[in-house]
Amino acid sequence: MMLVGEQPGDREDEAGEPFVGPAGRVLDEALEAAGIRRKDVYVTNAVKHFRFERRGKRRIHQRPTVSHIEACHPWIESELSIVRPEVVVCLGATAGRALLGRPVRVAAERSRLIVDAVSDAPVLVTVHPSALLRLRDHRDFATELNHLAADLRLAASSIENKK
Repeated sequence: MMLVGEQPGDREDEAGEPFVGPAGRVLDEALEAAGIRRKDVYVTNAVKHFRFERRGKRRIHQRPTVSHIEACHPWIESELSIVRPEVVVCLGATAGRALLGRPVRVAAERSRLIVDAVSDAPVLVTVHPSALLRLRDHRDFATELNHLAADLRLAASSIENKK
């Protein structure tokens, strides 16, 4: 299984590793709830650089543009050819666009396997864990975390069904 995020966050950019900041902790919770070990999945980002606007000492996240997605596409293609995942999970709309080659609305395409992807593997689109961070102190957090875990279980079951 290959998990594709959108772009590095500030902490990921500094560490040089994907999903090591707050969104990574939410992803780890969802993986654990889904019964998937993080070491068993390949984790990457569709856009390889952190796009930000500086405000004082802080670097504020800016959404990548289509040109950023396209510029980084050769890297994701290389990763796909090396990793050869049996299923790809797109965490967010930017990752979905990078893998499917078209605009993606997460709410409309979430929780189903898509087989007409650029990848040879089926693609599942779901929310980016950072979207759940905004719900951390709300009662909807647990529901949304469970929904993300269910999406990850669906992706994992597609591998098991092939065997």
